[in-house]
Amino acid sequence: MQSSAPIGVLDSGVGGLSVLKVLHQMLPQEKFIYVGDTARTPYGSRSETEIRQFVEEIISWLEGQGVKQVIIACNTLTMLGIDSLQKEHPFELVGMSKGEQLLLVASRKKKIGVFATQFTISTEAHKKAILAVDDSAEVYPMACPKFVPLIEGEQFDSSQIAEAVAEYAAPLKEAGIDALILSCTHYPFIKDIVEAEFGAGVTVIDPAEATAQTAKASLEVNNLLSTDGEGSVAICCTADLERVKRLAGRMLPAACCEFREISLVP
Repeated sequence: MQSSAPIGVLDSGVGGLSVLKVLHQMLPQEKFIYVGDTARTPYGSRSETEIRQFVEEIISWLEGQGVKQVIIACNTLTMLGIDSLQKEHPFELVGMSKGEQLLLVASRKKKIGVFATQFTISTEAHKKAILAVDDSAEVYPMACPKFVPLIEGEQFDSSQIAEAVAEYAAPLKEAGIDALILSCTHYPFIKDIVEAEFGAGVTVIDPAEATAQTAKASLEVNNLLSTDGEGSVAICCTADLERVKRLAGRMLPAACCEFREISLVP
């Protein structure tokens, strides 16, 4: 495997573009291939067996593109277990960070909020990770089911987004949190709205930075980090190419991106 090989990034839809943004900023000399399965999103209403089949199809497609690493840019898919997704693939899979270290550094009061999907909240993975580091911390999880449909629908300036943010923030504000993690890759699309709702006293953390650091460290250990040449970004989706272009424009400079609609099943 060569250091000049591309890095794969996958998600069920467009949320992982927020992770791709951070990866591209941190590793500008790397070639990225992003796959969003926009034809079959959302995955949340599907069975675990079906979701695993879809993820395996994406990983196998990326393997056919000769990638040297694959980043699972989705918290829900990460919760399936990176080891169980690895199988016989010849490259390392990297899942989303739970951000526990960042949160505990940011939170003076050790009162921490978690915004995530209902599935991610139900696993208690973030709460367990935080308490494993500091059992005196208080964790306040909040499922935010209204966010993803509004973000996928590009309702960024709508009253519905503002109302949903206020609704989900209210209990956490009452609890007195001073740090919040956006544990769904869609949520950084509305990070500025969330920050405005909580105010300056709450640090809002995107775990994409810690995820990108993990990916970079893995490449370094395996002597696969690209240190020269010019990077590139190929954004592939299985449907809705024009919508994906518009949403990608909120995260990445359009000039650096190539867009393609692909089929995952031969």
